[in-house]
Amino acid sequence: MQNADRLVFLDNLRTFLVFLVIVIHAGAVYESSGIFGLFWIVDDPSTSDLPGLVNLVLDIFVMATIFFISGYVTPGSVDRHGTKRYLVARMRRILIPWALAAATLIPLYKVVFLYSRGMPQEHWTSYFHFTNGFVSMNWLWYLPVLFVFDCLYVVLRHAGVSLGGLRVRNAVGIVLVVGFAYSWTMSLTESTGWTKTALIDFQNERLLIYFLYFALGALCYRQRAFDGAPSRWGFAIASATAWVPVVLYGALVINLLLDTGSYVVSARGDVVMLWIAFHLALGSLVFLSLDIARRWFDRPRPLGKLLAPHAYGVYVVHMAVLAGPAVLLLNTAIPAILKYSLLVVVTYTGSVVVSLLLRRFASRLPARPTPRMATASPDHGA
Repeated sequence: MQNADRLVFLDNLRTFLVFLVIVIHAGAVYESSGIFGLFWIVDDPSTSDLPGLVNLVLDIFVMATIFFISGYVTPGSVDRHGTKRYLVARMRRILIPWALAAATLIPLYKVVFLYSRGMPQEHWTSYFHFTNGFVSMNWLWYLPVLFVFDCLYVVLRHAGVSLGGLRVRNAVGIVLVVGFAYSWTMSLTESTGWTKTALIDFQNERLLIYFLYFALGALCYRQRAFDGAPSRWGFAIASATAWVPVVLYGALVINLLLDTGSYVVSARGDVVMLWIAFHLALGSLVFLSLDIARRWFDRPRPLGKLLAPHAYGVYVVHMAVLAGPAVLLLNTAIPAILKYSLLVVVTYTGSVVVSLLLRRFASRLPARPTPRMATASPDHGA
């Protein structure tokens, strides 16, 4: 179901993916490995293995699928509105909210981090993403990375780089091969981890992967990949086989984290297997996410119409909303699984409400001339 500006199933899928981001971040409060306890906003002593396992799977594909959707809507936006108006609108939509959130929500994050651990507050200059030393941008990393991808698309477009003649099937193969080579090289050179600066944060081993899926989304737009009916065989095969690389990847990650000293093949061989499994799992889960959304969520529904316009706002504000109930649930005699479920529901609901209030407030501000891009498709690309 496609028109000039939007695909309903992509709107619905993006809304659900943002919900899954909240599931991941709520799970980090209660996961049992202790890894997130070093830097997460609240570290509840009541833990469970389930949030960590859920996060292990969701971390494979959620952000890559979000970048795919952003890439899909980018070419049409640039075509309709021109490079200059597109970039100005993207700056207003991405960089201004990022700057405001980084200046307010990141300091709030550190306040809650210290308070929830019974630690004293520190000098105010240490609360910003470029001075806090451990929190950095946290969930806000997505915004400047997305803007860089938007700019890179425009640069490549003006340089005459076009993949319009490349078949989507072949492009998927290239993404898998290049993605594996990149990830394995990052591991081989011990370059994994995060790069954190005042303007941009990114996970080294994921940065190119995310851009590849962004570019794949743009190619799917050019090739009108979603015009035909979904493939029955593709769905059947992916549904039947996706669990294999997912389980293999999860098992290898857990084994490496536990540092048991035992390997399936060898220390280096297990890393190769891990990245092969990761990229096969990633491709399968992205495909299934898109295909399921096309099959069953490609119609406008009242709930979808209500939630879709707030997906971006929910992403930006959700960590601040999560802080309150996470602190209130801290050290209560409630099972971790129940806390986890409550935190997800309350955070998502509260974030939608906050986004709605912010949009109403913004609508009452004095009107100003804006590029048509900012109003024709207000929620696309982020």
